[in-house]
Amino acid sequence: MTKIRGFEKITAYADAEFPLPSRQTLKSAGYDFYLPADAEIPAHGQKMVPTGVKAYMQDNEYLGIHIRSSMAIKRHLRLLNNEGIVDADYYNNPDNEGHIMLALANDSDEAVILKKGERVAQGIFYTYLLADGDSKSAKAERSGGFGSTAR
Repeated sequence: MTKIRGFEKITAYADAEFPLPSRQTLKSAGYDFYLPADAEIPAHGQKMVPTGVKAYMQDNEYLGIHIRSSMAIKRHLRLLNNEGIVDADYYNNPDNEGHIMLALANDSDEAVILKKGERVAQGIFYTYLLADGDSKSAKAERSGGFGSTAR
């Protein structure tokens, strides 16, 4: 079977018991990410929280990572970069196997404890378009993990 788009556990979490991202209703756009372990986000602090998963997709797609509204409204959490973008070539990169991490910030006066299995963020697969002439300029091959396309 040819893989088109989806999720897999990374090697370090292969034996951990937690569900892969999933949609909750028939018309949900987002795939909820379940935490593979407890995490604590300090008051007015930030933390990179592991998801234990990686995503595969087509070359003209990316996975947008969004905070779940309940986390933002009830728990005062947000993604540091507002929306995470997981490129297709992030999958199985040599630095971290494509491990999707959640860059979370806590805007409250108290630490937020997240429990294993809790749904914190959601991913939505998107297609994108290229500008005229884009294929004429040389592009680097991804050689690393998180933040590796920065120059």
